[in-house]
Amino acid sequence: MAWYSKYLSVYNKSLDCVSPDTITIVRDNLKRINSDSPVASVVVIAHNEEKTLLSCIWSLSENICNVPIEIIGIDNNSTDGTADIFKSLGLRYFWEEKKSCGYARQCGLDNAKGKYYISIDSDIMYPQNYIQTLVDQLSIPSIVAVSSRYGYIPKSFAQRMGFSLYEFLRDLNIRFQSYNRPEISVRGGVFGYHIDLARKIGYRVELKLGEDGSMAMGLKQYGKINLIYKRKARAVTFIRSKNMGRYLLVNFKGALLKSIKSPGRYFFGKRVYKDENSNLVDGV
Repeated sequence: MAWYSKYLSVYNKSLDCVSPDTITIVRDNLKRINSDSPVASVVVIAHNEEKTLLSCIWSLSENICNVPIEIIGIDNNSTDGTADIFKSLGLRYFWEEKKSCGYARQCGLDNAKGKYYISIDSDIMYPQNYIQTLVDQLSIPSIVAVSSRYGYIPKSFAQRMGFSLYEFLRDLNIRFQSYNRPEISVRGGVFGYHIDLARKIGYRVELKLGEDGSMAMGLKQYGKINLIYKRKARAVTFIRSKNMGRYLLVNFKGALLKSIKSPGRYFFGKRVYKDENSNLVDGV
């Protein structure tokens, strides 16, 4: 049985469809592991994620870590029951009115108490040793940031084969480009870094996508950004697209075209990236 199987029992379910016993289990887990003096701050951002948030937090609440941690939430102006999930679990959370991943992650950065920031997306589930693995890497003096990998949950054997091939090629591409451009290899939902350094940089809140890469771009001036490929730190999620095959094909094609158009990403670093107007949040 896959490690994430029990969390699927609450995935894609609204709060009123979840057993009170499950809420109690997760709430008790959080009371046990949440510290007022954390070394690592695990920050879960959520915008209208009532149906995925509980499975994410449940997985985090069962993480095993040898340093004190805190798990906090950011409600990014949700209009569903996202806040009710945080409240039902007794989890400390903050409201961020302005909508974008950048605003949400910056809100978490402003309120985190720890030395390390573990960036979490609420539609992802994380294995038991995830936080510890990132903390171990961040404890190495030369490393200022880390990014792990994630995989997709299959619904059939055929999907499992397709996902495995896609993830292998995707991760191979990421590994090669990370040597000189780690900033384009990190992903916000599996990202961790030193809080004191990140506060010097701050998130770019005006971006629809790429706030994580922008943060990594700033951090790399202070040290190394390491990519983690260990399975014990490999998170999982579902593809939300109704046409999974097309989703994978479009993503693969996009990565291939980028490689063909700019092969320099594998051999040379880059200091400045041009913003696309389509990627800017309106009104910022």
